[in-house]
Amino acid sequence: MDYSDLAPSLLVEADGPLRIVTMNRPDELNSFDDALHVAMRRVWDRLVDDDDARAVVLTGAGRVFSAGGHVPNFIRNHHDLDARRRDIREGERLARAMMSCELPVVAAVNGPAVGLGCSLATMSDFVVMAEDTFMSDPHVSIGLVAGDGGAVTWPWLTSMLTAKEFLLLGDRIPAADAARAGLCNRVVPADEVLETAKAFARRFAALPAQSVRDTKRALNMHLLDSANGVLNFALAAEYESFGTDDIKASVARFLAKSDGKGDENADAQVNA
Repeated sequence: MDYSDLAPSLLVEADGPLRIVTMNRPDELNSFDDALHVAMRRVWDRLVDDDDARAVVLTGAGRVFSAGGHVPNFIRNHHDLDARRRDIREGERLARAMMSCELPVVAAVNGPAVGLGCSLATMSDFVVMAEDTFMSDPHVSIGLVAGDGGAVTWPWLTSMLTAKEFLLLGDRIPAADAARAGLCNRVVPADEVLETAKAFARRFAALPAQSVRDTKRALNMHLLDSANGVLNFALAAEYESFGTDDIKASVARFLAKSDGKGDENADAQVNA
């Protein structure tokens, strides 16, 4: 299977029956510009068609799993309705494609998983987190509706009250708390995250292919049913929230923290 057209934003490496999928914008903390968003949406169908693939490890290059949304896109989407509509549609397609992927996906959360990065982790099938990192979904706190995954998956992974607490308040969830809440499976030292994720992915890969794939499909039908009931409304509401003064003010704060220096605003998101 040829994945070269997804590079350099998204790298796919074969490791025997594993496919190591790496978000590769380390200087921008793996924030999602247009190229990474499209590549991440496309890769799931490609993986299903890869006859030699049995399991997937998803991780981020550098010190962050993913800072989530790309702040310049927030600015653009506040003013440009066509771009906003395109981004929201891409978000829906990405979520559905990932939840429909038949291969087991192990997230190797090597650093902060924020916003869309947090959604990607929690749409995976097994999550390994570095003990010194955190998850956070700050959509609401910056003025956006949490439309790209959290509202669908979190009530299944944890309690509804816990989902409401962390989606509405946007607080950081340290790795140990994420494990207790049911948002990750294992917490390990930072230098062991990728190898631990690969070890579990190899266990999944060694299982009979049809039984593991169709069992995952059966389990994810609960998520896809939730997506059918929730995702269209949540993303339509997120579309609306991109036009509010609240998101405009949040973007201004991000830019002020980074002195307006391009993608350094990703640091402002992670450190908000």
